[in-house]
Amino acid sequence: MKAIIMAGGEGSRLRPLTCGRPKPMVPVLNRPIMAHIIDLLKNHGFDDIGVTLQYMPEAIRDHFGNGAEYDVNLRYFVEDSPLGTAGSVKNASGFLDDTFLVISGDALTDLDLTRAVEFHKKNGSLATLVLTRVDCPLEYGVVITSEDGRITQFLEKPGWGEVFSDTVNTGIYVLEPEVLEYFAPGRMFDFSKDLFPLLLSEKKPLFGLVLPGYWCDIGNLQQYLEAHYDALSGKVKIEMPGHETLPRVWVEDGAYINPAASVKGPSLIGADCQIAAGARIEPYTLLGRGCLVQKDASIKRSVIWNNVYVGSGASLRGAVVGSRVQVQAKAGIYEGAVVGEDSIIRENSLLKPDVKLWPHKLVETGATVHRSVVWGTLSPKKSFGFEGISGLVNVEITPEFAVRIGAAFGSTTGLGARIAVSSDSYTASIMIRQALISGAQSVGSRILDLGEVITPVARYAVRSLNCQAGVHIKVSPAAADKVVMVFINSRGGNISRGQERKIENALAREDFPRSEAARLFAPEKVVGAAGEYMTAVYDNYRDGSLRGAGFKVLLCYDHNNLENFVAGLCSQLGLARENYCGEAGGEYRSWSACQKILPDMAKAVVESGADAGALLDPNGDRLVLIDEKGRVIQDNLLTALLSLIILKGREGPVVVPVTAPMVIEALAERYQGRVVRTKTALQDFLDKVLAQEPGLEGISQFFLHFDALTALVRILDYTARHKSSLATLVEEIPLFFMDSQEVHVPWEAKGRVIRRLIQDPPASRFEMLDGVKIYHQNGWALVLPDPEEPLCRVFSEGSTMEIAESLTDMYIEKINKIAGLKNP
Repeated sequence: MKAIIMAGGEGSRLRPLTCGRPKPMVPVLNRPIMAHIIDLLKNHGFDDIGVTLQYMPEAIRDHFGNGAEYDVNLRYFVEDSPLGTAGSVKNASGFLDDTFLVISGDALTDLDLTRAVEFHKKNGSLATLVLTRVDCPLEYGVVITSEDGRITQFLEKPGWGEVFSDTVNTGIYVLEPEVLEYFAPGRMFDFSKDLFPLLLSEKKPLFGLVLPGYWCDIGNLQQYLEAHYDALSGKVKIEMPGHETLPRVWVEDGAYINPAASVKGPSLIGADCQIAAGARIEPYTLLGRGCLVQKDASIKRSVIWNNVYVGSGASLRGAVVGSRVQVQAKAGIYEGAVVGEDSIIRENSLLKPDVKLWPHKLVETGATVHRSVVWGTLSPKKSFGFEGISGLVNVEITPEFAVRIGAAFGSTTGLGARIAVSSDSYTASIMIRQALISGAQSVGSRILDLGEVITPVARYAVRSLNCQAGVHIKVSPAAADKVVMVFINSRGGNISRGQERKIENALAREDFPRSEAARLFAPEKVVGAAGEYMTAVYDNYRDGSLRGAGFKVLLCYDHNNLENFVAGLCSQLGLARENYCGEAGGEYRSWSACQKILPDMAKAVVESGADAGALLDPNGDRLVLIDEKGRVIQDNLLTALLSLIILKGREGPVVVPVTAPMVIEALAERYQGRVVRTKTALQDFLDKVLAQEPGLEGISQFFLHFDALTALVRILDYTARHKSSLATLVEEIPLFFMDSQEVHVPWEAKGRVIRRLIQDPPASRFEMLDGVKIYHQNGWALVLPDPEEPLCRVFSEGSTMEIAESLTDMYIEKINKIAGLKNP
């Protein structure tokens, strides 16, 4: 027996889920709705099936093909323009030569079709309507039948005052071919509005059969969610994919659930999903294929499509999320909200209940979305942040993206330019490095592959190898699942903002000048870059002062990246080292996690009698010192210490950021030196440092600020030469009191905040080197808009800690008032 599946629906009430697909292709239980209809037809003996198409017909035809995968025969009938339900079936009349069944391709049901056919034939019916009973018939066609099943009355979508039955039309019909002779081909004609009332008026044998079982029209987004809840709870007889690993928890092949994750049924975990430790999958949740759910994320009563990323601490409640969406860390999506495909919900942002986000949208960090977003495209403000380009591995920073970045960087650097490329030793960084090399090669760049090194080596090698540029890829100090691409200019500093804009423009256009095959250059493996860097460091301390001091140093560092460097330095320079991290030194630790051990490490320095302690950034970029008295030297105090060494050694002007304490000017006055203040961005700081040292000979400020190993050795060497100690040096620095806080400021309010602060400063003097810095009688405050997040940072310094904190509080209050976050 033959059947017709009506699959021409656009599904406008399911938008944004149907923005890029016809309604029958919307997934239910990780399969298109229409796939479940084909299974139902096959189970009832219908294996010769016609499919009527109108909206996006190729999407359906390409997916289902000739039906062989489902063990049925499929034929397609495409309407050039909408013909209505009956008109679309008339379009397939050449296929229909006997009693046939018509069913919608976008409903979920388990009704007994065999019983409907038997009833139809038993009663000699011309048309039999399959009926069901519903609680609220307002959205359906209501049908009244006599005791023998003969239809006596129709009413299409009644109001409550017109309701005369709870028996409604399911859109499933058993028909004889002659019903199609009641209207002309190519004419808009509907079964329930036109054909059946016509047959009823002519007193033709028209019957209705109420069948028990499940039927859901899935006409809107709420019904779409409810259909999943019903399927997961067993209300509909349907084959669940995967294996039931726990009671009512189905898991498809290739999925991995960490033993420390919590998964409660009923739920479905799609193929190749990964659920991290601490993640919580609550009841009535469905995950599509290839989803990644990070630690402490929580998903409840939500339908998640394929390849969705759910970041650490994110919360989803009663939401529908389309394919390839990124829900980043601590973002929230709440009841009834729907996110279209390929959208990005950035960290700490929030989608309020019932918000609809159309595909390819971007919700900025910390934003709250109160209403649906239909127009606009996915266009983040910029790719570059504070230190190059950073993002989640295989989510934001994928190999494909790295190839494009490599091509964009190479095309803006110039044909045949020498570019040094390196990474740290972590697998993710190496993968991205290899992809970036391919992209740069494709535009004719000459690649010098430095292999696995640390950032200072990359900066040194760019200069020593006479390269025009460089890129170093490292695991982010913020999190193990993020990487950072650091773009280096010919002097070893970070590239300019102008160069960043050129790369972003090239990336947006994707109009890269690809080189022909004969002009492609194979990457040149550079062996020994790390050794040359180490030799350059040793050469400055060969007089034996440091070796003769016999210093003992307690160290904590990342063994994966730094062990060879630390071991070499200590051996060459006579430093006795103790490893504070133990075996944990071989594991990744975020910089914030590393800093949490400082109090215990400081105690260990004192108890062990060490001359100093040092905490090193995994890529050798940053340093925290501990003196022999257990005093932690970091951030502003470390800047002041480095400045003191430079000033006492008469090594030229001191370059410090605008956020550094004013005691540096006091030290400069004491030692007849000069202070150069710069913006906080790395480019500006590096440019100022390098401008002071065009030859870069000897140990420069460049190394002191951006090379933790060299800075450590330089400070220890100074104390050795002057027969001093680290604590004595620190005690030369006058006391200072600084405070800092962050305050949320919407992107659109940042400019207004700075303008108002400038227009009405509460003090006699202010400057605008970076943000706005306002001087007061007993201190200063700096309001600095963050380039990557919707917030401002407030820095302050006062003659006492109380004054510093009061200045911070005062400016946070002013910012909130200006931004409208609090009532004045």
